[in-house]
Amino acid sequence: MSNFEKEFLIIAIGQFKHFKERAEKGIQQLSEKEFHWKPSEESNNIAIIIKHLSGNMHSRWVDFLTTDGEKSYRDRDLEFVDDNESKEHLMQIWEEGWKLLFNTIENLKAEDLYKTVTLRQQPLSVLQAIQNEVAHISYHLGQILYIGKQIKDKEWTILSIPKNRSKEFNEMVSVKR
Repeated sequence: MSNFEKEFLIIAIGQFKHFKERAEKGIQQLSEKEFHWKPSEESNNIAIIIKHLSGNMHSRWVDFLTTDGEKSYRDRDLEFVDDNESKEHLMQIWEEGWKLLFNTIENLKAEDLYKTVTLRQQPLSVLQAIQNEVAHISYHLGQILYIGKQIKDKEWTILSIPKNRSKEFNEMVSVKR
């Protein structure tokens, strides 16, 4: 595997691990009831976003190189219905989806990155499919954290650099070097 392929996979896997960890740190701050809160009727709540991400990962990463990424068994519209599933159940399907994603990407070979896969019968490169998933998951990660912060307000534990603390953070980072 050339340096490019190795570096791309290392970066993608690292980014996905970061997304998962960051989302879970936010999710841990929320109660069962808060999982189902939404700011408006047309908005999604965290339960729905988890169902959607899980459905997406179950569809995209099963038989990734050999079948269309939009599986016939997926009911995407149902992912956007809040059936009041338990936090425990939602986290179980969340874990299963991530396991599929990591198992697939960690087992790709250099030559696989240049193959063509399909998504809704449209061809795209494996590189593009991975990048699309990075963008998709980061988009929904932002939603999860934004909704969590709306719910918790001042009780929310900041997962990045707190407001008005950039200078302090930068000084702390430079001391660690």
